[in-house]
Amino acid sequence: MPKTAPFRPSSPGVDRPPATLAGLLRAWLPGQRWFAGKDRPVADLDVLSTTELFPGCLHVLVHASPTGVPAPGDTPPPGDCYQLLLGAREYVSPRLARAYIGRVQEGQLAGLAVYDALQDPRSAELLLERLRHPGTAGPLHFEADPSMSVPAGLAPRLLDAEQSNSSLVYGDRFILKVFRRIQPGVNPDLELPGALAAQGCTRVPAPVAWFRTAEPRAATLGVLQPFLPDASDGWALALRALAAGDEFTTEAYELGQATAEIHLALATAFPSGGGRAAENACTEAKAKTATATAMATATAMTERLEAAAHSVPALRPFVPGLRTAFGALVGRDAGPPAQRIHGDLHLGQVLRADRDWFVIDFEGEPSRPLAERRSAQSPVRDIAGMLRSFDYAARQRRPWRPEWARRCREAYCAGYAARAGWDPRTKHALLRAYETDRAVYEVLYEARHRPDWLPVPMAAIERLAVRGG
Repeated sequence: MPKTAPFRPSSPGVDRPPATLAGLLRAWLPGQRWFAGKDRPVADLDVLSTTELFPGCLHVLVHASPTGVPAPGDTPPPGDCYQLLLGAREYVSPRLARAYIGRVQEGQLAGLAVYDALQDPRSAELLLERLRHPGTAGPLHFEADPSMSVPAGLAPRLLDAEQSNSSLVYGDRFILKVFRRIQPGVNPDLELPGALAAQGCTRVPAPVAWFRTAEPRAATLGVLQPFLPDASDGWALALRALAAGDEFTTEAYELGQATAEIHLALATAFPSGGGRAAENACTEAKAKTATATAMATATAMTERLEAAAHSVPALRPFVPGLRTAFGALVGRDAGPPAQRIHGDLHLGQVLRADRDWFVIDFEGEPSRPLAERRSAQSPVRDIAGMLRSFDYAARQRRPWRPEWARRCREAYCAGYAARAGWDPRTKHALLRAYETDRAVYEVLYEARHRPDWLPVPMAAIERLAVRGG
């Protein structure tokens, strides 16, 4: 797995916070859900830049390294760049008690209380104003699609379901995703929706405005997109159907169609070949490349499996059988060409509104290096992620409903085949390999964060460890 070098902005900020502020952040960061240190104390914290966005609000980039040796399989390496928006005032009102970080004892902020400004409605309003009027603030650049208009005065609210990022909804019309872990380069959650919109694909809300750091090491910091207030996410809809004893096959079929449409649009937006003539002239070279890619993919999957088994003893008896799933990648049908994909597709990443499916959150897995998330990959990876999601949903209630999940899987693949022109079910070795890789990731995640859920992916592991499972 490639290592990600610590991100440092190309331009310094207007000031350096005092040491006491760094100490407050060192204590506060491990308690944030989006912090990658997994509740480990911060050993080192380096303030990379500070920029005054407006009076009483600082934009801060810090590089934080948690203590301890990372567990095998952890990515990225310990130490990440994080984006913070910090408010500073003499007193913090009770409604901002949850946002409170501490009181600074020295420097220009001496005597002031600092807090997470994204939880402050006034700061959130002023941040939107920055996006409404493109320009710069120190090393920060605010940009917008000139064809889109964002009205002033939209009331903000911070979404409670924060995970790897923070999201603000403005007047139920727009949503601003503020990325917390920052890597240099264009974030796929800006790049891919923009490219899909240019292709005329309406399955993805198009970027309206965004902000980034300066060149030459520009990094995407946040993206504003239209908000779908009446939409329900696929996970909630699936659980609702299960609770009511209803089928979900119609929705799954249409979701398969939507996935195929997005893959087709992405393949057009990011072409990787040189046309039919080039394809015919380079058949042998392409075959060699496909074989090398399959070997590299199988190796990476095997390494992730072995690292996960080291951390989760319950996985170890199944390792020999699971290795066969990855070994089958080499010498088999390579499947569809590698292309840009979603990268982390599951029922929680899709919305249904007015009987249509929409796909969101193209960031990929934030723990992966940005270069990897922006690379061409097999579309089977997205398909496998959604198939695993159906299985997860079916196992949320007892008795478990494996047949419900199986029917959803069949319907989803049939819908995909109807649009894409190829059927994922005919790529059995590929599907098994990518499903296995996803299930191994799930085992590691559940063992660390939700041990009670570990039986869910372990049931898939038992099935997938059987040759042909």
